Amino acid sequence: MRRRTLLSAAPLAAVGLTGLAACGSGSSGSNDSPDKLTYWASNQGTSLENDKEVLTPVLEKFTEETGIAVNLEVISWNDLQTRIQTAITSGQGPDVVNIGNTWGVSLQATGGLLELGDEQFEALGGRDRYVPAALATGGEVDTDPTSIPLYGLAYGMYYNVQMFEDAGIEPPTTWEEMVEAAKALTDEDKGVYGMSLAAGSYTENNHFAFINATQNGAALNTEDGKPSFTEDGVVDGILRYLDLMQEHRVVNPSNAQFDNGTMSVTSFANGEAAMIINQNNANATIEDNGMSPDEFAAIPFPAPADAVSDCASHLAGINLAIMKDTENVDGALKFLNFMTSEETQSELGKPFASLPVLVDGDPTFTDDTEQADMFMEVYGERAEPLPLVPWEDQFETSVGQAMNDMFATIATGGKVTRDDVVTAMQTAQDSIRA
Repeated sequence: MRRRTLLSAAPLAAVGLTGLAACGSGSSGSNDSPDKLTYWASNQGTSLENDKEVLTPVLEKFTEETGIAVNLEVISWNDLQTRIQTAITSGQGPDVVNIGNTWGVSLQATGGLLELGDEQFEALGGRDRYVPAALATGGEVDTDPTSIPLYGLAYGMYYNVQMFEDAGIEPPTTWEEMVEAAKALTDEDKGVYGMSLAAGSYTENNHFAFINATQNGAALNTEDGKPSFTEDGVVDGILRYLDLMQEHRVVNPSNAQFDNGTMSVTSFANGEAAMIINQNNANATIEDNGMSPDEFAAIPFPAPADAVSDCASHLAGINLAIMKDTENVDGALKFLNFMTSEETQSELGKPFASLPVLVDGDPTFTDDTEQADMFMEVYGERAEPLPLVPWEDQFETSVGQAMNDMFATIATGGKVTRDDVVTAMQTAQDSIRA
């Protein structure tokens, strides 16, 4: 099977987050002193408090090395994008901020983040330190990025080892085998299903719209950078995913209320599902819910037997950006350099279950070398970035929410047809093109 890249080389109009402007100078959230920085971190651990516990000693080490104190605030994913947008429009923001790497081009288009050109990358040790595909998420093609990769993530399919052994089932290598295994492991009377999905999460749903479309050989954007959600490969990929609950009945309808990935992970860990599709940072949550590492395993998310592409994940992860009008650019660059150093990457890789974003970096998120190698192979060879276009954030919300609604229809006994998917995708596409 061949892999198909979705990067468009055509210049794109900056139409991303409507109404956002660059920060005003003297942002009250940033620090005028060269000895201070304000840092907004995303929630990577088991809780906001857990993130603070993990990051505080790391940031203290940065202060010891540089003399720069860091004011840390950890923000939940439900709030982070809105907080960043508000900071850009109001000028009341931090010096440095974590962003979802899928937001890279959309936030770049606002003009609110610092461009990282040759001079800045010299302070960061050079562009060639970073995994090229991960660095590409920091900005539109052929532009200076406004963020760099911080934590790498990739999807895998986790399965309950004992359930598979008891049923005499081998781990699936194709979509069709996965569905058959899920059917065999579903027992509705016992409340056990073959799979659990975060079917009420617009972020998870849009990721699988993308992955399934990519497996079908379909792109979500035209060569000139316009949204293209209605082609057969996109529609068929979405319907294939919906049919896990609708046609195959291997997903509990209650999963339509799972509005974040942690809920499906918890369901899996509690023995309510035999499989989940989740990013590699699921390990910590699975173990926190009582499963030991030998009770679960992970394999690449399988594609259909006749798939055009063996894509198993979008290129997931967290990027790190500097707000454009920070009063402490030099300190912020030192902070980016520190957070992406080999030592810090290794130290944070375990508690945050992240993959290294540095070329030849070693994964530390698990002691299972086979699992680590699998996720690194997916991240490096079988992951594609979501469309590197300014409207990507609008794709996430429009397509993801449409899928939420379709899963809700299925969960309440309704039927979603292929025509329904076409109509929903046309509406999402039109909303962005407008």
